[in-house]
Amino acid sequence: MDIAFVLDPLESLKPAKDSSIEMMRAATRHGHHLWAIEPGGLSLAGGVVLGSVRALTLTEGPVWYRANAPVTRALTSFSAVLMRLDPPFNMEYVYHTYLLELAEDQGARIFNRPRALRDFNEKLSTARFPQLTPPLIVARDQLVLRSFIETQKDVILKPLDGMGGSGIFRVRTGDANLGVILETMTHHGNHTIMAQRYLPEITEGDKRILIVDGVPMPYCLARLPAPGETRGNLAAGGTGRAQPLSARDLEIANTVAPVLKREGLLLVGLDIIGNCLTEINVTSPTCMREIRDQTGLDIADAVITAIEKALMGSDPTRGQTPGGV
Repeated sequence: MDIAFVLDPLESLKPAKDSSIEMMRAATRHGHHLWAIEPGGLSLAGGVVLGSVRALTLTEGPVWYRANAPVTRALTSFSAVLMRLDPPFNMEYVYHTYLLELAEDQGARIFNRPRALRDFNEKLSTARFPQLTPPLIVARDQLVLRSFIETQKDVILKPLDGMGGSGIFRVRTGDANLGVILETMTHHGNHTIMAQRYLPEITEGDKRILIVDGVPMPYCLARLPAPGETRGNLAAGGTGRAQPLSARDLEIANTVAPVLKREGLLLVGLDIIGNCLTEINVTSPTCMREIRDQTGLDIADAVITAIEKALMGSDPTRGQTPGGV
């Protein structure tokens, strides 16, 4: 099969940790052919969604790939298209989902489904499961936010469109910088944010649980904050410790997983702190490499197997001939 990855610039990916590369290597082991669509590579012409794609050959070492010159192909000519662009989830990202949804209407198989990527904001979608989350509000009115902070005493403030812990603040009642933090985050009341009660269990790790085709993987990665840090995100200097899912982890994952699968989300990363669900990551979930290195569990292989299963019954000739458009 030909599998196209829509992702960030190839040279920006880190071969020692990137989950997209993990999935590419798994796809290669399964005998599939790899193609990359980098930012700006999607277009619509003559009513057909096209990709400027480069064929990839994976190598070992710091230079982890060789890429051919770009060619233009309809997305329907691929067996599968994996959307792996990182946030920010801005309008450009939304435009990508519009194009991918048009391609899906034309017969392309897109993972995760474009409409679900739009519908499941990674922070706000947790509100679909209020019984699993810490107390939270979503607002841009500073009086509303201040009232929540006054009630909860210790709060995490998050932008709704970021990743990797960027733009997150911990604030407490009486914080002298609260006014400027709220002004900055809400753009003076013009930008909606989330506030969640601070969970002290973060010291035990912000757990990333990966769900593949509705099935929680048996190991998660507990991301431990660096000394003096509130955030456990690896991008913010945290360290990762793979560990089996607890009974509560499984309870949360098994509650959320059927909804995710029904919406067309094949690969999802849940973030759990203590006993609470804090985020549902659908755009480009990570931590596969760290879990494999520490436990031997190959989640990337499970993803490729799930995609193959999803494609069963599709036209067996689609995606086999790399014809240009």
